Amino acid sequence: MSFKLAIVGRPNVGKSTLFNRLVGKKLALVDDTPGVTRDRREGEGRIADLEFTIIDTAGLEEASDDSLEARMRRQTDAAIAEADVCLFLIDARAGVTPLDSRFAQILRRAQTPVILAANKCEGGGGEAGRMEAYELGMGTPLSLSAEHGQGLDELYDALLPYANRIEDDEAEQAIAEALAEGEAEEGFDPDTPYEPDLEAPLRIAMVGRPNVGKSTLVNHLIGEDRMLTGPEAGITRDSIGIEWEWRGRRVKLFDTAGMRRRARVTQKLEKLSVADTLRAIRFAEVVVLVLDATMPFERQDLHIADLVEQEGRAFLVAVNKWDMVEDPQEKLRELKEELERLLPQVRGIPIVTLSALTGRGTQKLMPEIERMHKLWNARVSTARLNRWLTETVSHHQPPAAKGRPVNLKYMSQVKSRPPTFAVFSSRADEVPTSYKRYLVNALRETFKLPGVPIRLFMRKGTNPYASKAGKRKIH
Repeated sequence: MSFKLAIVGRPNVGKSTLFNRLVGKKLALVDDTPGVTRDRREGEGRIADLEFTIIDTAGLEEASDDSLEARMRRQTDAAIAEADVCLFLIDARAGVTPLDSRFAQILRRAQTPVILAANKCEGGGGEAGRMEAYELGMGTPLSLSAEHGQGLDELYDALLPYANRIEDDEAEQAIAEALAEGEAEEGFDPDTPYEPDLEAPLRIAMVGRPNVGKSTLVNHLIGEDRMLTGPEAGITRDSIGIEWEWRGRRVKLFDTAGMRRRARVTQKLEKLSVADTLRAIRFAEVVVLVLDATMPFERQDLHIADLVEQEGRAFLVAVNKWDMVEDPQEKLRELKEELERLLPQVRGIPIVTLSALTGRGTQKLMPEIERMHKLWNARVSTARLNRWLTETVSHHQPPAAKGRPVNLKYMSQVKSRPPTFAVFSSRADEVPTSYKRYLVNALRETFKLPGVPIRLFMRKGTNPYASKAGKRKIH
């Protein structure tokens, strides 16, 4: 059984050219005119010994009515839902366009894993556009040239894990044997040495209400008066990306405009500033919510925190102006209690107390950001997850539906950034939301993932390793 790969992207980025390259035939019509492909087209693709079903799609268009473009878009949406993995193509020569950013957001909300690739990189060109693709927040972009067949070895490596989930793949058999014998690797350990991708900058966004000290904090971190600051609220109007280096690691730091409640945002310029801040959140890997210690956790802070969680970003809270707090220990205890009560969906968010004006406590911020980035990239082995699932379900069974028990048969991690898990059950649609929350909280506690958004999907199906594990036991 082969996996399904859907090639998606805006019009004229080279999807059909890559489709033809992978199937080895000119099945799809190719032209410089955008929008040539309108229907889904399937073929049998191959890279070396890797075989898969490939779906060519129409260019993603923003349309929701009954127009031709909207109908084409629905065909693409169906292909995304059907696929095991999507290959999101951008044009490296054009760089990241607003439409690319828009559909990166759509793909992040989909349940299908995504591989990002920059096409038209022939001859080493398009490197600037490929580097721009990091801003989409979808990991390291592959460098491809569909027309010249370059970069297929990188694509092979990126697709291989999805082939390894197929039943008759040799790697899956090894995992099944490990499950039967209880000798699988222990997976992610928060105490293991951190090995970041040094090619890509660590992207951090500073967000919060106006006048909480975001720009002052950024200036202190980078050691220069890079951002204009002052007592007036709303000095920063757009998101400023600052290239920086911390302990030998590249960092891109976004200082953002303060976000007020929507009802108070009336001027056109401020509306644009808020939209710019939202883009910074989407492009970031770690988001720091900066609070004012003298008036923390107003409604807008919670709204911002909810946006960060919805976007699936690593998250921590920096409480500024801590030098103005009279009883620090009592105040910190109150803050932790409020966080647990007001943001239960991301339990265990770390709090860093500091004073951006004096610099006190600011040295704790970057190590905590790096720790949260590590947790955001966490992966847990399949064997360890299934041992955990068995134990967790034995402590608290899912409630019966229509008088019949709901059995959770198997579990795997489908992606990281944020950690995303799939639980398989023949009655997946009958598992209540409250029980899913129980599983997420247990995952967070067992695998030490405080403050990291966790995605959990219930999928219909049976344990794909059951037959092999059973055969192993018989022998």
